Amino acid sequence: MRNSTFLAATLSVVIFLLLIPEDFSIKIIGGNQVTPHSRPYMVLLLQGKDICAGALIAKDWVLTAAHCVLNKKSQIILGAHSKTKKEPEKQIMFVKKEVPYPCYDQDTHEGDLKLLKLNKKATINKNVDILHLPKVGDDVNPGTMCRVAGWGKFHNNSPASDVLREVNVTVIDRKICNDQGHYNYQPVIGLNMICAGTLKGGKDSCDGDSGSPLICNGSLRGITSFGIQGRCGDPRGPGIYTLLSKKFLNWIIKTVKHAV
Repeated sequence: MRNSTFLAATLSVVIFLLLIPEDFSIKIIGGNQVTPHSRPYMVLLLQGKDICAGALIAKDWVLTAAHCVLNKKSQIILGAHSKTKKEPEKQIMFVKKEVPYPCYDQDTHEGDLKLLKLNKKATINKNVDILHLPKVGDDVNPGTMCRVAGWGKFHNNSPASDVLREVNVTVIDRKICNDQGHYNYQPVIGLNMICAGTLKGGKDSCDGDSGSPLICNGSLRGITSFGIQGRCGDPRGPGIYTLLSKKFLNWIIKTVKHAV
């Protein structure tokens, strides 16, 4: 993220670069446990010990992140609050078909979206419900308060949470997220991405929250994509979310409509 004035001395540059981890991953930090089953659209994705999340956007379709690795043995759990406990509200599904966004770039993180066709339709009730797509794919203004939930880490050194947690994050201007004090254009936080957290840090999604829906003003606006590995909540690397822009919405609608 950069292209701001860069007048620091060489030594300062070296120190700064050493502080920024090389690997980027997805990254709930600074949030709270939600009331059980109060987020009926949330979907837990289990692949062995690895977890991701997603949003139920139709009775048999889940929207998640393209980088989440799944297979036909992966458990797709609707209506969950606890990741491990038996809960009568849970509906366990499997993946019938994975449809990643065709132009997803794992290096730039552009188009980090994937649709999962489930092996059967969900039973809609108060614990399992659909999160509708936004009607338009316009941008989300800086300063907008959003929320993101997931079963990921709540501290960088902690295991993933057993229960669903949620945190409020604020959309940050891309110019700030791309400057030398943040991502410095490595990678570029583009127009199809949302940068959100707090400038002071401490509120973020984290490892295991990939694919979680970002909800702004009551509307689904993004999907959790990445952050700085091992530095969830670090003010230098706010969470990055794939914006559900017009082109992505068109792809989602077309895919769901014409899928066999």
